[in-house]
Amino acid sequence: MGDRSAPSFAALVQRFFVVHLGQHRAVSPQTIAAYRDTFRLLLAFAETSIGKTPSAVTLTDLNAQLLLDFLDHLEKARGNSARSRNARLAALRTFLKYAGHHDLEALGTIEQALAIPMKRTDRPLIGFLTRSEIQAILNAPDDTTWAGQRDRVLFSLMYNTGARVSEIIGVRCCDVVLDGQAAVHLHGKGRKERCVPLWRPTAALVRRWQRLAGANALDGFLLPNRAGGKMTRANVTQRLDLAVDAATRHLPSLAGRSISPHVIRHSTAMHLLQSGVDITVIALWLGHEDTATTHMYVEADLSMKELALAKLQPQEAKIGRYRPPDQLIRFLEAL
Repeated sequence: MGDRSAPSFAALVQRFFVVHLGQHRAVSPQTIAAYRDTFRLLLAFAETSIGKTPSAVTLTDLNAQLLLDFLDHLEKARGNSARSRNARLAALRTFLKYAGHHDLEALGTIEQALAIPMKRTDRPLIGFLTRSEIQAILNAPDDTTWAGQRDRVLFSLMYNTGARVSEIIGVRCCDVVLDGQAAVHLHGKGRKERCVPLWRPTAALVRRWQRLAGANALDGFLLPNRAGGKMTRANVTQRLDLAVDAATRHLPSLAGRSISPHVIRHSTAMHLLQSGVDITVIALWLGHEDTATTHMYVEADLSMKELALAKLQPQEAKIGRYRPPDQLIRFLEAL
């Protein structure tokens, strides 16, 4: 309490990550990584914009105008979506709220920065694959090679479990149970864990893969890269792109479509829904904390909407041309 001088920006950032996020809030490593990437991007942008090295930046340098320019840079120069922009802004807001308790002289700058609003985003229709398209992708990897057999297990597990990429690449051999009811334990977002049952074909693929790869170390990754380490998101995306290209030769409907690992997760949810699985079970399957998140799959299922429409009794109605009753109304409807 004897030293009342405000800490430097560099010291605040270090305390924010080590003490506030790591100790007081005990956030997940994924959250730490996301916040870290935000600061790396911001400090690189600040060095270009105001000519200060990261260690020389002060808290008052992070004014509203600089942050707005940074957010515009993310969208225009880096091609980030509005959702990514909002995620970066949320990370910065968390830091600024923390910093406001330690540097009272910068409160004015912090208040103006915190007033930056989140950008409204469109909610696109969920993309998903049909069962035949999924099967074509699952069969696409060459099972005569080590990488091809691993990819078959990778994509089958992704489709079976509906897991996020970060969850599936983090699965270790000890997380898979093949005796009795086969299942896999997933370590999800926000430290949430769940156990998802495996279908018989998926369990058979995993057994064969473990025999081939000699996966005896329980703490080893089930689906490693060539070096035996953990696969990255980029690895999974690259391998999926290769599988989609190979599957397109046999199924032209896949041509020209943007198919990401998350599309497989969406497909799992849609196929469970179309099979009559209750939406609360699907939420548990996918690791959704709120069933409202899962409800978007109901909105996207056109076949279910067609069934609901077919149940409506058609009513005879006199068809005529609508005429606005007033000149002002006519003007407003023409806008």
